[in-house]
Amino acid sequence: MEFRHLGRSGLVISEIAYGNWITHGSQVEEEAALSCVRAALDAGITTYDTADVYAETRAESVLGRALKGERREGLEIFTKVFWPTGPGRNDRGLGRKHIMESIDGSLRRLQTDYVDLYQAHRYDHSTPLEETMEAFADVVRSGKALYIGVSEWSAQQIREAHQLARELHVPLVSSQPQYSMLWRVIEAEVVPTCEELGLGQIVWSPVAQGVLTGKYAPGAPLPAGSRATDSKGGSNFVASWLRDDVLERVQQLRPLADQAGLSLAQLAVAWVLQNPNVSAAIIGASRPEQVGENVKAAGVKLDAELLSAIDEILDPVVERDPGLTEKTSPQGRP
Repeated sequence: MEFRHLGRSGLVISEIAYGNWITHGSQVEEEAALSCVRAALDAGITTYDTADVYAETRAESVLGRALKGERREGLEIFTKVFWPTGPGRNDRGLGRKHIMESIDGSLRRLQTDYVDLYQAHRYDHSTPLEETMEAFADVVRSGKALYIGVSEWSAQQIREAHQLARELHVPLVSSQPQYSMLWRVIEAEVVPTCEELGLGQIVWSPVAQGVLTGKYAPGAPLPAGSRATDSKGGSNFVASWLRDDVLERVQQLRPLADQAGLSLAQLAVAWVLQNPNVSAAIIGASRPEQVGENVKAAGVKLDAELLSAIDEILDPVVERDPGLTEKTSPQGRP
């Protein structure tokens, strides 16, 4: 495993992070989920990302049980707040009441006294940003979180939050956007802004919900047991990429992956890690062996010629519109 600083902060994280967005507590039974976390630990992954809303809070509970007994100081545990976690009018958003109640719920489910990073899962247009940042500052000052971050915020929103964080003397250190060979909307505005301000990217869906593994072939039936056939909701997140024009071009990447001595999935994860503003790529897994395969992307250096060849193949199907950062992306929420 290789390690990187999270932005310009002092926090060092594994450049491959393990996330349990649509697996733990929903797609994958607990025994399999625990095996995947064990595989991640064995592979040297120290960084674990979740959210209170995943699997209606069950994902945090599964991760808490999976990490119980591990040396807490040797782990970086990240979670998020924003989406509804209950039926009440204040069980959502980034108002002070929801943030203060949600951090306590997350800590209880994760079985820890603090999280290393507490992230705003989306921007809340119905709550003053000042209120949100003041609540996050109090979470940090109470020792319940060490750093704060955001997820799927625009460059301007990040800049405004960063200014408030400086005034409040709290460390806003990260952005968690979707980013892959196919989804590059952060490159034009979010990445330059974060480079300027010292925030690092913790990117989700680096293999585009499995599409960049090459297992979906144009014109072919969907593979049995794949995310695209999942009746519990996983299929919703991958459907938008299952177009023949996309799948045909992904298949054209195979010779390039072979040339680099990588699988297509490893090539996809390694690709996002070539961006110097990316601190970590989040991988998920439904089987332990998937963790071992994806971890092989750590430390890989792709040469300029290979990167150029990838761009040439994928360019017609790549999404680059920076305005989409503020909207729900094709695969829904991470």
